[in-house]
Amino acid sequence: MKNLIIAIVVAVLMGTAFTVFALTRDDLNQKTDVALVNVEKMDKPNIVEVAQSAGTFNTLVSVVSQAGLAETLSNDGPFTVFAPTDEAFAKVDADTLNMIVSDNELLTQVLTYHVVAGKVMAADVVNLQSATSLQGEMIDIDTANGVMVNQAQVTSTDIMASNGVIHVIDEVILPPTVVNSLSAAPQMNIVETAISAGSFNTLVTAVQTAGLVETLSGDGPFTVFAPTDEAFAKLGDETIQSLLADPDQLAEILTYHVVAGKVMAADVVNLDSATTVQGQNLTINAHDSGVTVNEANVTATDIETSNGVIHVIDTVLVP
Repeated sequence: MKNLIIAIVVAVLMGTAFTVFALTRDDLNQKTDVALVNVEKMDKPNIVEVAQSAGTFNTLVSVVSQAGLAETLSNDGPFTVFAPTDEAFAKVDADTLNMIVSDNELLTQVLTYHVVAGKVMAADVVNLQSATSLQGEMIDIDTANGVMVNQAQVTSTDIMASNGVIHVIDEVILPPTVVNSLSAAPQMNIVETAISAGSFNTLVTAVQTAGLVETLSGDGPFTVFAPTDEAFAKLGDETIQSLLADPDQLAEILTYHVVAGKVMAADVVNLDSATTVQGQNLTINAHDSGVTVNEANVTATDIETSNGVIHVIDTVLVP
């Protein structure tokens, strides 16, 4: 009887020991698997790091950083990125690209349109007709002739990163809402808009004489308080001819009409002053009857251009 009791105790103890050992081993295996995954991730660069090291995505890396998306695309994800090369960005119309990169909100929409949540390998992509981008709109996928993502050809696939995969494309793809926005956007710059208006002939002549055409046709953005021909006429012909004969003084006066940045009317009315490109401040007063800039009345506002905005004034401003 005593021996039987001892045998049962030993059996129970052995069973317990075996069970404890089995649980400990499972836990150890689980932890080992997690550790191996972590080591694997540590060995692989993330999507941003892969793009940086490739040397063919310099523009993409630059605009991702500008848009503040580098941290997002370095996180766990996983993400699938349809990555345009530098050559792809070079195909984009210069004015269109400038409008996109000068507006961070627009830029973010374009970049996140190239990203799909999850790790979608090439073998999966070819079975899709569309995919929802992080931006929210659908990307069309066509496998009839290679693989097309919207209008872009997929030229390389399955470039692995620790937090997803990159597929290379040969064109920048734009979400439909951005295409519509760009189509509606003004295409003429400040100088071209002033020329086409027909009411700023003296101003255009003065800008040309002062050598400011290239500056005011540049990226900007600029806000121009533009005197009409009638505003210049108040100065008298003699004064106008004198100014046109002195390009340096003329440039001083003209740049006094220009403020850096795109300041819309809704913003102007909240200002007391604004610093001009010339360096001195303009005094701004908003009242019931309208807005004045120094002694000039603002007679029309928010004439948008590709590189800024024009507000029309009825008097030439003199620093």
